[in-house]
Amino acid sequence: MSWRKQQLRHRIAVIRLSMPQTSARDLTTVIRLSAGESNGGVSTETGENELDASEALIYQDGNLVSGSLEALTQHLVPTPDYYPERTYIFAFLLSSRLFIKPHELLEEVCKQCRLQMKLTEDRQDKAAEGRLGSHIVQLISEWTEVFAYDFRDERMLKHLKDITQRCSIINENQRKTVGQIMQTLVRKLSVLDKYEHVLTKINASLTDRLRVLKTNPHAIQKDILNVCNDPVVMAQQLTHIEMERISHIGPEEFVQSFVSKDVAEWDERTLFQDMKKTSNLEAYVEWFNRLSYMVATEICMVRHAASRRPVKKKHRARVIEFFIDVARECFNIGNFNSLMAIIAGLNMSPVARLKKTWSKVDTCKFDVLEHQMDPTSNFSNYRASLMAALHRAAGAHSNRERIVIPFFSLMVKDIYFLNETCSNKLQNGHVRFEKFWQLARQVTSFCTWQQVECPFERHRKVLNYLLTAPVFYEDSLHLVSFDCEGPENHLEKERFKTLKSQLLDQ
Repeated sequence: MSWRKQQLRHRIAVIRLSMPQTSARDLTTVIRLSAGESNGGVSTETGENELDASEALIYQDGNLVSGSLEALTQHLVPTPDYYPERTYIFAFLLSSRLFIKPHELLEEVCKQCRLQMKLTEDRQDKAAEGRLGSHIVQLISEWTEVFAYDFRDERMLKHLKDITQRCSIINENQRKTVGQIMQTLVRKLSVLDKYEHVLTKINASLTDRLRVLKTNPHAIQKDILNVCNDPVVMAQQLTHIEMERISHIGPEEFVQSFVSKDVAEWDERTLFQDMKKTSNLEAYVEWFNRLSYMVATEICMVRHAASRRPVKKKHRARVIEFFIDVARECFNIGNFNSLMAIIAGLNMSPVARLKKTWSKVDTCKFDVLEHQMDPTSNFSNYRASLMAALHRAAGAHSNRERIVIPFFSLMVKDIYFLNETCSNKLQNGHVRFEKFWQLARQVTSFCTWQQVECPFERHRKVLNYLLTAPVFYEDSLHLVSFDCEGPENHLEKERFKTLKSQLLDQ
């Protein structure tokens, strides 16, 4: 068989339809790649190379809307005269893990690349071999750049080393590029390991401090105003933490968070081994919760450093007003995640019930912020503010103006809703790629926000306090709230009695 026929046989047929189709049997014409057009030209000739519609990629109005997993995988594989669009590479690598494990996908891609190498070798076309090697290395470079965390898997590294070595052999000019790819990948994974190690140490420290605090609530020697009484500086330090946390979230974690449900055929052992961890995404959600509870803890535990006696409600009101000012500065920066965490903390029951304290607070600014983050109409006010921040960032001339930190839990909810609203596959077994274009667009926006460097000066003392100050949760928080202002009604009195009883039993 001639090289041209071999090449045609291993390319994917492209079916272009004016309307979307859901069943292969509805298709009346199978359109194949023309042997004379390696970049996607098509021919309607019939013959031995005709491909079944189920193996095709389906386009509507020039956009890829569906295709079999095999066809989509083949579409990812470069040839000497073809290289997939970068937007497709990202969308497919992001969504494919719902159907195939990353190491299995890379194994199949490497297999197809070796086939392409064999075809060009048989042609004895050195120029084509060089272009192919360059394209394969470029694909690997994009994979390791955006989805670096996939390569924490030894199986991924094995395939990576194998294919890059082959590329270096057929195109010696790629050796330096391959070396740079490997160095960059090792550096990224090393940074991730250090970050996760630091998180582990912080969590261990918090556990120890909370244990001490539960046995001696007066162990807190200072409140947040002793550490920093400038709302602007505090908002900037919160932004430092937010931007560091989001910078370590892999884009695949958004998909991996619901992959276990979609890959039902994996057994428990294999699932545990192969499923990409979502620890960085989870750590970021935990940070939001910590900040909310820290706000509530700081308000309820306000005491004089030199005395263990409860302070006046006036000082507690100052702490509330301080957090309101910090929230406003977060809004001005574009840090919507810290803004919402602070509002959530101020609205927690142990804080909201402190009516005597709130009577001394000027709530006008707080009312404005609550309106901006009002959850009604699917957070329409917040979404309008987010769009304004995005517009500002698009025309920004400095990192200060480029900062956009979304309300993360809502973003995750939006992605989850997108996944739940329609199935991943059509009735004919095709992957519903139209859905994954939308998913990729949302995650791409997040990746753009990750690239911005925080321009503010770091205040180590403030950062350390925000990350390591002990925080009360739920029952303990209600107890100190009742210590601030005693229970006022029957329900609160019963709650206080129950909590006291549980404390004595411990």
